[in-house]
Amino acid sequence: MVETSAQAGSAAQPRTPLSKRRVLGAAVTLADEGGVDALSMRRIAQSLGVVPMALYKHVANKNELLDGMIDVLVGEIDPPAIDTDWKTTIRRRVLSARRMLLRHPWAPEVIESRIKARTTPTPAVMEYLDSMIGIFRAGGFSLDLTHHAMHVMGSRLLGFSQELFEDTSDREPDPDALPPEEMAARYPHITALAMAVAHDRDSVVGSGCDDQFEFEFALDLTLDGLDRLLTKA
Repeated sequence: MVETSAQAGSAAQPRTPLSKRRVLGAAVTLADEGGVDALSMRRIAQSLGVVPMALYKHVANKNELLDGMIDVLVGEIDPPAIDTDWKTTIRRRVLSARRMLLRHPWAPEVIESRIKARTTPTPAVMEYLDSMIGIFRAGGFSLDLTHHAMHVMGSRLLGFSQELFEDTSDREPDPDALPPEEMAARYPHITALAMAVAHDRDSVVGSGCDDQFEFEFALDLTLDGLDRLLTKA
């Protein structure tokens, strides 16, 4: 049999192997087009030209898929600017996160639901939050003030406005959690902050993650800022 040029060309172009990155990229694209509620393994498989079962070699279930999609989106946020003050750096990154969410309108609900469903956020979110804490600390913030700043910022750190930092001490331990020494090595700023908060919770004078305290702290900070603007007017 004589092989046609079209057949030869097709044989010379191997199919791009399936990978977790391709699966997550296809899922994000489909969510952008039709919303996350319409997302299914079958639709993702169709878009990639594979059978649905092939996807499960890379994502075990829908929750793992959503977690991976969150990490893809967080990867779109600009890295910290260099040679700027803490306020400029934080503002630029938060606005970059905001632009990311505007490109993916389905993302805020998924980010909020998955962060609240997990004992610890996904690796990319952890790295991002660790970096943001590091920016505050490098800017001269104490651990205590950084803790309160993270509560005030809440999900604004990720570009939208919902409280994300809830007390999770009553949750079941995460069986996949990193050992303490690995956690400290990978996320040093989060570890230091968590240890400080735990110490405050056990202290007679410390505020820890007291919801009422954090609410009043944010309220007073807002009122003080408005008063400062009124004075300038």
